[in-house]
Amino acid sequence: MATVNLSLSTFEETIKNNDIVLIDFWAAWCGPCRSFAPVYEKASESNSDIVFAKVDTEDQPELAGSFQIMSIPTLMAFRDQVLLYSQPGALPATALASLIEQIRALDMDEVRQKISEAEKADA
Repeated sequence: MATVNLSLSTFEETIKNNDIVLIDFWAAWCGPCRSFAPVYEKASESNSDIVFAKVDTEDQPELAGSFQIMSIPTLMAFRDQVLLYSQPGALPATALASLIEQIRALDMDEVRQKISEAEKADA
C-alpha cells in the first residue's frame, strides 16, 4: 500500500477507522526527511495491514502544531486510536521494522489499563 497524505480534515477519520496508523511528519526542504521517505515507502509496501500516512508540515501547519512537532522527520504510531510512539529522527529500515513488530505485539487491553491507572494517579 502506498502512503497517504493526511490533512486536518482527514486525520481523525484515518486514526478512527484503522487499527494501526504510522504518520511521518516531513517537509520537502528537509534532507533527513528525503532520506527517510524511501525507507518509509518500502515499509508501506510490505505491511499492507497498516496505514502509512504522511503530513507535509509546510502544507499542514495546524496539524503539525496540534502535535507540537518541533523537529522533522517525526514519526508517530497509533494503534486502536492510542498514540504509542512519537519520536523525531529518521529511522533505518531495521529499526522501523522492529517498531512495527513491537506495535503489533502489544496487548492493547493492557495498554489501556495502564493509561487508565496513570490518569487516575494524576487526578
